[in-house]
Amino acid sequence: MVAKPAAVPRGRDVREDALPSVDMQPEPSDEPLQADLVSTPGGAADDSSSLDFSGFEFSQSAPDFQIEQDLDPVDAEAEEAAILYANGQDEAVRAVLENAVRIHHFGPGERLWMMLFDLYRLTGQKAAFDALGIDYARSFEKSPPVWRDKSPRPAKASEVVAGSLLFKGDLIAENNAAFEAVRQALVKNARLRLDMSKVNQIDAVGCGRLLSVLQQARKSGRELELLARDTLSGLVEQRVVTGSAENSECWLLLLELCQLQGQHEAFEELAINYAVTFEVSPPSWESGRVAAPEPVARVATQASSDEEAADAYRVQGDIKASRFGDLNAHADLHDPVVLDCAALVRMDFISAGALLNVLSTIRKQGKQIVFRHPNHLVAELFGVVGLRAVAAIIFAKH
Repeated sequence: MVAKPAAVPRGRDVREDALPSVDMQPEPSDEPLQADLVSTPGGAADDSSSLDFSGFEFSQSAPDFQIEQDLDPVDAEAEEAAILYANGQDEAVRAVLENAVRIHHFGPGERLWMMLFDLYRLTGQKAAFDALGIDYARSFEKSPPVWRDKSPRPAKASEVVAGSLLFKGDLIAENNAAFEAVRQALVKNARLRLDMSKVNQIDAVGCGRLLSVLQQARKSGRELELLARDTLSGLVEQRVVTGSAENSECWLLLLELCQLQGQHEAFEELAINYAVTFEVSPPSWESGRVAAPEPVARVATQASSDEEAADAYRVQGDIKASRFGDLNAHADLHDPVVLDCAALVRMDFISAGALLNVLSTIRKQGKQIVFRHPNHLVAELFGVVGLRAVAAIIFAKH
């Protein structure tokens, strides 16, 4: 074997690049290690100019994590539009939504289209509504909503919208809940249609209470229309016996029903029998108090409709700074608690927050809560303030 030459220490003038490459391991040191590029207090950073990154290539592979946005773009634009609408900034709402539907023309973005359709309805913009319908059919490949003009217009006395209420249970003295519901409905509605089609039994006290409600409504300028009058009259007639001075309340209610139905001959005959039986003067006929004919189609609809919708708590118009003080009393008599929003145009933030407080208390009692037929702009506001967490929402078919 050839002997290796002895190592000779190099002088300071020997060039480093003339030496062969040798892997050197650093010897242990008691001094702490310092990073090459860290500046020492009071001194300059170590020279990094000798570090060459030109040959480094960044990886093209996807990272193991994904950055998630705090709010989905569709949610963000729906929330912005809902807030602007609650503040009465209709032009700004239109700008936001018209821009949004140009971007979101599939899938979840459909809710933005529904908000814009409702905005056009509420502001009476039929031409814009029709144009949007064409784009909607092309984008979603289904029929667009139908035009319904919901823009505010001066109300006339003859055009006052009538509320509707189903009289739950029987016409008897103990049915306090039903009579209280009628009282509350009359407070909220200048005109009320009271559906009596579900009544199967009556007693004299119950007839007297209904007669009193009818008389009080007339004195206070309220219009109370009884539906299913024929059915009710048949039940009352069974309690009326000529010569038997009993159930006077039933006699008087039957006279009232004859009056409302315009049955003058039946009224006169019953009035004579009443006078003979009770030996007192009967009520007089008043031709001006004959109720309008009862539409057959309407009765059938009322009788077959969902009871929850018939006696719902009505939320209507442009609501500002409302506290909903009567809602708890209504909820005490109903489960589920249905809030009819079909005539609701707008609600501000103060009212929405107050409504959340009231409904949260009701929900804690274990009762179900339903918003029925709100427009999509208001429904999005319900989502913003948290009302969707305590109540379900049912939209009207478009």
